[in-house]
Amino acid sequence: MNDENQNDNPDHFSSPACFMHEVDPAYMGLEGNGETVKEWRKGERRRLIDHRASFNAEERDQKSLRIRQNLDRLLPEVTGRTVSIYWPFLGEPDLRGWLTAASVRGATCLLPVVSEKGKPLTFRSWRIGEKLTRGVLNIPVPLHGDERQPDIVIAPVVGFDAQCYRLGFGGGYFDRTLAVLHPKPVVIGVGFDFQQIETIRPQGHDIPMDAIVTDTDIRFRQGFDTLFAWKF
Repeated sequence: MNDENQNDNPDHFSSPACFMHEVDPAYMGLEGNGETVKEWRKGERRRLIDHRASFNAEERDQKSLRIRQNLDRLLPEVTGRTVSIYWPFLGEPDLRGWLTAASVRGATCLLPVVSEKGKPLTFRSWRIGEKLTRGVLNIPVPLHGDERQPDIVIAPVVGFDAQCYRLGFGGGYFDRTLAVLHPKPVVIGVGFDFQQIETIRPQGHDIPMDAIVTDTDIRFRQGFDTLFAWKF
């Protein structure tokens, strides 16, 4: 990103992370589905986030670049699509360059917004250079964006498994939102290759991603690769 874009997006803003709810699960009031799974997930989150944070800036930039390249392979045509993306947080892949390129290619890019505690997210349009304001938990949200529904949702993962279930920060807003979006958007998780684990131990509320994009490859939910080709 150039200096002008960085000034448009001040460093002191925190990130939407994976749909912003994930910054503080206690604040968002998610109830556990059993203490054993809840505690196990808490430990896995801590381990994976610590590992991700151990990358230096150059390593993270290189891995983020490869993720952006794989996203281009997965989404070669975004003209006319509405695409929800996110702000990098706690060492997440930085896709802001991809957001800029997608806008140039004709996509309408969105940022997720916590409009009300315990309710599904909303999405507002945003382009690099447009003003941001502080939202819930000091998260940047578009100041003047139009509320839109996404065709494609791109969300960072804390962890993921071979069935494309995603381990997030534990707030629950992501799954709540997917449960009520109609028509259902294509949902793409993004993360680093090391974040794959054997299972996230999915619970009843967990909704799998349609695809996971990492710095090494693209992985589809079983049976979705053919459907994806049809849609795009």
